[in-house]
Amino acid sequence: MKKDYVPPKKILENYAKVLVNYALGGGTGIKKGETVYLTVNEYAKPLYVELYKAIIKAGGNVIQNYIPDDKETYDKANANVSRLFYEHATETQIKYFPEKYLKGLIDEIDHSIYIISDTDKHVLKGIDPKKMMMRGEAFRPYMKWRDHKENHGKFTWTLGLYGTPAMAKEAKMSLKEYWEQIIKACFLDKPNPIAEWKKVVKMIQKAQDKLNSMPIEKLHVFGPDADLFVKLGEKKKWMGGSGRNIPSFEIYTSPDWRGTEGWIRFSEPLYRYGNLITGIELWFKDGKVVKSKAKQNEKVLKGMIATKNADKIGEYSLTDKRFSRITKFMAETLFDENVGGKYGNTHLALGNAYHDCFTEDPTQMTEEDWEELGFNSSSVHTDIVSTTPRTVTAYMKDGSTEVIYKDGQFTFLK
Repeated sequence: MKKDYVPPKKILENYAKVLVNYALGGGTGIKKGETVYLTVNEYAKPLYVELYKAIIKAGGNVIQNYIPDDKETYDKANANVSRLFYEHATETQIKYFPEKYLKGLIDEIDHSIYIISDTDKHVLKGIDPKKMMMRGEAFRPYMKWRDHKENHGKFTWTLGLYGTPAMAKEAKMSLKEYWEQIIKACFLDKPNPIAEWKKVVKMIQKAQDKLNSMPIEKLHVFGPDADLFVKLGEKKKWMGGSGRNIPSFEIYTSPDWRGTEGWIRFSEPLYRYGNLITGIELWFKDGKVVKSKAKQNEKVLKGMIATKNADKIGEYSLTDKRFSRITKFMAETLFDENVGGKYGNTHLALGNAYHDCFTEDPTQMTEEDWEELGFNSSSVHTDIVSTTPRTVTAYMKDGSTEVIYKDGQFTFLK
């Protein structure tokens, strides 16, 4: 039996170093004595071993969350655990929230690493989306505790990707070709990938600083598949290159959801809740989604939007194609929202906003304060991506306008 492709040990060592010694700590890595919550599925065990080793070498502690894979087919040896849960759990079980355990976990950890390694991209096809949304709502307190700790500068997190045959198949690549995109995107082919990340972050920071110096009131996103206005609102700033995702080339903000008006169509498929959703279109009025369509799995899309505050925008993002080494569709949002290619990409997220986009001290804010500034709060945060031509025009507070993004790049960067 032919074995699946596994990247060389040196590549996996570099990957672990980037995630542990760079991505965590907001680009500085972990400190001696800190604790990392490490979540990895069994297929990604080769990377799990290197991550574990890197954390220990850095003087950190590991709390392990090693999860069985969901297989494409069910047999006696390989049960599809995620699907089994939703097929058999009662509403009481779906809503079960281990409060004491999860509160203790958040109190204990300083960082978390989550590795995406889906072995079935359609694992929950046909499952009632209401059950999945119900589960997300049940775990909302956990996310609030995590956000609170992050707002106080006491917690950081990062996401990484371990290529699987199922992912490669969706992206119409061989597993080796798929891994070549991961390796290239994360600079794992370079002698010192952390140094490479620091270089690209300097370029991202330059664009970010320029955007933050501009008195932008709202953005007009226009193209063949978009005519959308996004209001930034007060005390908002642009962020990027923080290490929260590897790779991450995007520059994003959390706008005032109340000022979103118009329509937008998304070119890229969305893999979410164990389903593939294609041909997504959204119409906004007074900040809320008033109409939504999808060519495939529209029921899942509408189920998500029906979740509390998931009908509002939580993030708007732009990626300059000159920053990114990703050139192909990867069938995974972590990479697709950072793709370069011909037109770069612009994307938005429905649901929860990012508090790090607040210009002042987030620790002084109450739930009412966040609400007053238009920071959305939801158990959902779903990024939806388009790589088609877009022109983004900034409307300034003095009434003037400036095109800030065109042909996949920021116009003010030479």
